[in-house]
Amino acid sequence: MANLGVHIYEQATSISTPLVADSGIPFVVGIAPSHAAANPSKAYTPVLCTSWKEAVEKLGFSYDWDTYTLCEFMYSHFKLFGCQPVIFCNVFDHTKMQKAGEARDYDVAEHKISIPFETVHNEKLVVTCVKKIGSDDPVTEDNVLIEDEDYSVLYDEDENVCTIELLPSSDYYLTAATLHVEGQVVEFSQIDEKDIVRGLGVIDECMTVVGKIPDLICAPGYSHITTVVAVMATKAAGINGLFHGKALIDIDSSPEGCTEYSHLTYHKNKNNFIDENQIVCWPMVKLGDYKFHLSTQLAGLMAKVDTDNAGCPYESPSNKALKIDGCCLADGTEINLTFEQVNIIAGDYGIVTALNFMSMGWTAKGNYVGCYPANTDVKDYFIPVSRMFDWIGNTLIRTFWSKLDLPMTKRLLDTIQDTCSIWLNGLVSSEILLGARVEILGEENPVTSLMAGIIKIHIYITPPSPAQEIDFVLEYDPDYVTSALLSE
Repeated sequence: MANLGVHIYEQATSISTPLVADSGIPFVVGIAPSHAAANPSKAYTPVLCTSWKEAVEKLGFSYDWDTYTLCEFMYSHFKLFGCQPVIFCNVFDHTKMQKAGEARDYDVAEHKISIPFETVHNEKLVVTCVKKIGSDDPVTEDNVLIEDEDYSVLYDEDENVCTIELLPSSDYYLTAATLHVEGQVVEFSQIDEKDIVRGLGVIDECMTVVGKIPDLICAPGYSHITTVVAVMATKAAGINGLFHGKALIDIDSSPEGCTEYSHLTYHKNKNNFIDENQIVCWPMVKLGDYKFHLSTQLAGLMAKVDTDNAGCPYESPSNKALKIDGCCLADGTEINLTFEQVNIIAGDYGIVTALNFMSMGWTAKGNYVGCYPANTDVKDYFIPVSRMFDWIGNTLIRTFWSKLDLPMTKRLLDTIQDTCSIWLNGLVSSEILLGARVEILGEENPVTSLMAGIIKIHIYITPPSPAQEIDFVLEYDPDYVTSALLSE
């Protein structure tokens, strides 16, 4: 049948819009007090949080950071650095990891009692009035209180307690003198590095579950354990088997680890913290009474620097301000590192540390990835250069994934080459890259590969290295004596 008339047909645009990869998004594995959360998330599930309020609602919060390791990161990232988002993975399942708690009596003060923070708020929590003011009546079934009618349950992270507060509408509000409480408490003894390793595997679900691909992998409190660190590096090398990131790890600063800066290189090599996908940190840092793993604060600093550069990781976090007032060991012992010692740690050992010098306050110090000094390839050992390779690679994967399985034609190859060139030229003009070009080389594309549907596109890029040393040469010029004193 004839197709009469005037018709319009659309041709696909010859240049694609780059899907620029995210940068500075942490994936953090650890323990959170989800039993205290208003809307608790499931264990071993990626939890995307864009604010402090959202994180507390989904994960709960406590200042007991030795137990609840994710809370340290929440406080640092949201409160101190003001960065978002973060993807958390809580390995604590509050619905299963619990045991019977100690049943005991509590004296009522100001219409409420404080019970252990570890108490689980569920149907097994039973509150009974065992003594009324001015009465010695025996306990009966009528003395069992009903939640929402007689009392409410609140978790107080500041005091690290769970509060049972009598409601003004209850008959016990003015009469209860002693309450008896029995129920379940959380149980952490069964959590070990195997659970953290399992949690690290959840990173491959981030793309499908929360629509984000993280590029910083953290596990505060566990990132000094060799088995955990090895898996962190493996995941950083291939998230979903495709995308690249960096694992932020800590050298243990407890007596069982390393408490002397001069032993760091031995400890680093002994524990195999020498991967190009690892950024190694030492020691811990503090702010007031709070202790932080340096990896936690470095993640916040890297996210902030990336955000200040429109989401591009081409600038090093070194010599940028941390939110601390000192360095310390795991037991809280404060240590003062001199400029010379920091130069050895950050320069010779390839470990990120902290420095208070030149009236700049406390800053991160160190431009090297864990593979330095053994690996001397500049694309691997400099933090910003290596991250730029990761970021550009992640962007290319996301941008051209939709081109897979299309007919391999000259138009397809031109579209890919032109899209890459235009985007990279923009980075060069912004001085994010010093130079870049895209080529399809015949020697890299034999006819057998082309027949098999395989095309190789060679991209040359040069991110700027960090200016970690600036040298001035001063010379005495005697000619200025003559010109100044004898000139007419």
